[in-house]
Order: sequence, then structure tokens, then C-alpha cells
Amino acid sequence: MQITLLQTALFWQAPEKNLRQFAQKIGSAPPSDLILLPEMFTTGFSMHPAGLAAKPEEMSSWLQEQAGSKNSAICGSAMVTEEGKFHNRLFFVTPGGKVYTYDKKHLFTLAGEEKVYSPGHTSILIEYKGWRIKPLVCYDLRFPVWSRNVEEYDLLLYVANWPERRQSAWQALLKARAIENMCYTAGLNRVGEDGNGVSHSGRSVVHDPLGEVILDFKPFEEGVQTVKLDKERLQKVRNKLGFLKDRDQFELLS
Repeated sequence: MQITLLQTALFWQAPEKNLRQFAQKIGSAPPSDLILLPEMFTTGFSMHPAGLAAKPEEMSSWLQEQAGSKNSAICGSAMVTEEGKFHNRLFFVTPGGKVYTYDKKHLFTLAGEEKVYSPGHTSILIEYKGWRIKPLVCYDLRFPVWSRNVEEYDLLLYVANWPERRQSAWQALLKARAIENMCYTAGLNRVGEDGNGVSHSGRSVVHDPLGEVILDFKPFEEGVQTVKLDKERLQKVRNKLGFLKDRDQFELLS
């Protein structure tokens, strides 16, 4: 599977500008099976969704159009409004138009996200082109139980607005998630300063199932990179080392 990461700055609280820029970036991206966009890619990480949040069907429709025209799945999160509530909702849309959604479970209390958005309680597992994929959002990265590989997934995704001042945690935790779950792990982060003066250095990265870096970006720079993931190599590593067979057994409680 080929995945493409779009590391870019975001226009602060400007959905139309961001949709235009991503339509252009998606259109000019190299051929790929999956394209990753940042967390809250239409606005930046804003705690003011009123008047900015899209309806779920509007966001789905835009992503379906982009995925269909590019013949690639697209994954990213955006603020949405539904039944009087706001959600930080991840969308994974296939080229055929199938829409998967996940509402971010771990809301970032340091920024008061839990006061504005309603959390999700159920993770999702996506089967796409022979790969089993678990997508999560930003702050979820700090909670390994939520990503524990009990479903035999192959690829773990994180889309984020992770600040530069905590970039060492971003780098360390992504590597740890790949190693402990014996899976490919991709983290896509934005760059640039947001409307609150928070700086983001990007440092987007893809790790192989042993934690080795197979793609990374220069900090603070916008860019588009594609990497090929090898399902056969993943299976060989798991068969040879077998660490997942020794994992603890437990149930996640919502």
C-alpha cells in the first residue's frame, strides 16, 4: 500500500480557504492508495466551532468528491455539528465513496476541548485494499490502551495538531506505538503557528513494525511525501518474533 502524507500549514478558522488548498494539494499529490490530512484540517485546532463546523454530510460529500477524483482514500479530522453537539470527527473515505467516521475519544483538557466537543466512545477498524487500519486523532496518542492491537490491525494512523513544545513526546510515542503493536504507524502533523500563537513543527513520520523510520519530514517545512508499506514484510516480522502472541488480554470499557 502506498500512503501519502500532506504536511502543511492551516488557515486559522477559515474553512473555505483550507478546502481550496487541500483540493489543490490532493489534486497534485502523486498516485497513492491513501492520503492523510491533519486534525481539524478545515480550521486548525479551534475551540470556537460555532459558525465554522460543517454538517457531517457536507464534509462527507466533499471528501467523497476528492477521493473519487484522485482514486485514493482520504483520511483527516474536522469539526462537525450534529444534533446540537460539536465533534472532532475523523473521516476515512474510500475512492468508491464509503465513509467511515470516528469521534475523537481523548479530548485535550489542557486546551478545554472537553468543554466544547463531545467525545466518541468507540474506535473503528477499517478494511481497505487487504489492510486492516485503525485511525486515531492527536491526543489519543498518549493513551496506549486505546490503540492496543487486539484486532490484528496492520496500520495505525494518527492525524494531529501537535505543538512543537511537546514534539519530543510526539516522536517517542509514535515509535512506541509501532513497536508495541507490531504495525506500521503513521503520524501526520501540521506546521505553522495557529491563531492562539501555538507553533507546530510537523515532524510527520512513518515507522515500520520494528519502530524504524521509513519516512520523515523536515521540521517546520510544508511538503508532500509518499511511502510504500510492505504487507509481506509485516507478516514476516510478526511470524518471526511473535510478540503479539504474548500480549495481555483485557477488555476496553466505554
